[in-house]
Amino acid sequence: MTVLRLGTRASDLAMTQSGVVADRIQEIAGIEVELVTISTQGDLASGPLSAMGGQGVFVIALREALVRGEVDLAVHSLKDLPTAADPRLVLAAIPPREDPRDVLVARDGLTLAELPQGARVGTGSPRREAQLNALGLGVEVVPIRGNVDTRIAKVASGEYDGVLLARAGLLRLGRADEATEVIDPLQMLPAPGQGALACECRVDDDATIRLLSQLDDSDTRAAVTAERSFLATLEAGCSAPVGALAEVAWGDDGDELWLRAMVGHPSGSPSIRLSATGLPHEAAAVGERLAAEMLAEGADSLMAVAS
Repeated sequence: MTVLRLGTRASDLAMTQSGVVADRIQEIAGIEVELVTISTQGDLASGPLSAMGGQGVFVIALREALVRGEVDLAVHSLKDLPTAADPRLVLAAIPPREDPRDVLVARDGLTLAELPQGARVGTGSPRREAQLNALGLGVEVVPIRGNVDTRIAKVASGEYDGVLLARAGLLRLGRADEATEVIDPLQMLPAPGQGALACECRVDDDATIRLLSQLDDSDTRAAVTAERSFLATLEAGCSAPVGALAEVAWGDDGDELWLRAMVGHPSGSPSIRLSATGLPHEAAAVGERLAAEMLAEGADSLMAVAS
């Protein structure tokens, strides 16, 4: 293997994320990596993601190129990856996670608490909309799509007073200082898998699997496994306001996994917030258990309203 072909979306953020993986592969194995750009359904369409079938709109085209042998691996934002596994592929590496928190980019350096009544805040995420409304700040949530430049430009032009974004993307683009507030997860839990990358390859490509395994971070894998297991057990679609964040921390008896999650109503109320703990190797079971507890509290009814 002299050149490894890495499939990626063509956006600045996707190319930057894939470039990080490519550099790491070259550092570890001395193998040249070629970035191959692929357009996905999510890139080509301009409507709401929920109208396009939700999960997979940024992933399917990359996966098919991988299966056809046009690329040797694909790099995704893990939050875009469907929770159902593709038997043709393997999630060979989840590198160390970037900061999973959301941020506000607002005019005049404002924070959420400083936004005036009626301020227009842009987000295309039902999860962010539900949690922002739950804060009771009296702002108007307005839909938005597009890349980071497009969204921030709407603030600069005065069309919106602020937009909500993932901090991981701004950090990777070297634009973290444009955020006017990093939002505490106690106020706004991120999307399951937010801030993490997924490196997929063909299930029968043993050489690439071995290579990518050197990029895998066990704590990140445990955390996102719990979050995605929670999401899968809920059977939540893209329009459901669902947030989850897991962390591996040192406890009295060694490493422990902590998972916090929420399911909300688009209006902000009612909402369900619960947490669970377990061992890192039990990550999937921790997510399943927390989802079952939330379903018992009526999470399915909240998701039905949002769909």
